[in-house]
Amino acid sequence: MNSLHVAARLNPLAVVARASLLAQRPAAAAVAAVAQRQLLHISSARRDIDQAAKYIGAGAATVGVAGSGAGIGNVFGNLVIGYARNPSLKQQLFSYAILGFALSEAMGLFCLMMAFLILYAF
Repeated sequence: MNSLHVAARLNPLAVVARASLLAQRPAAAAVAAVAQRQLLHISSARRDIDQAAKYIGAGAATVGVAGSGAGIGNVFGNLVIGYARNPSLKQQLFSYAILGFALSEAMGLFCLMMAFLILYAF
């Protein structure tokens, strides 16, 4: 067998022997326990920061939904004004209003989709 393959295998007896050596040296075990506790503390703090960043990012992404609502209100408000000015263009104005509504609503849905992706996919 190749020496590379032999070295790559994990020897369970070596792991047990190392654990018994740590048990024989209480100072080394105490240092290892402190280091592991610090590592756990760092990972917990990092996890909290990552979670907060996800919520901030999702909140920032949902601001676009409010902009979409304002855009839809603007489209239909101008539709009413256009009807009042020239009632004979009712059908053409309505088709343009529906197009504006669809484009504005699509942007709002994209923002909402990105917020959900930030929260649940990453």
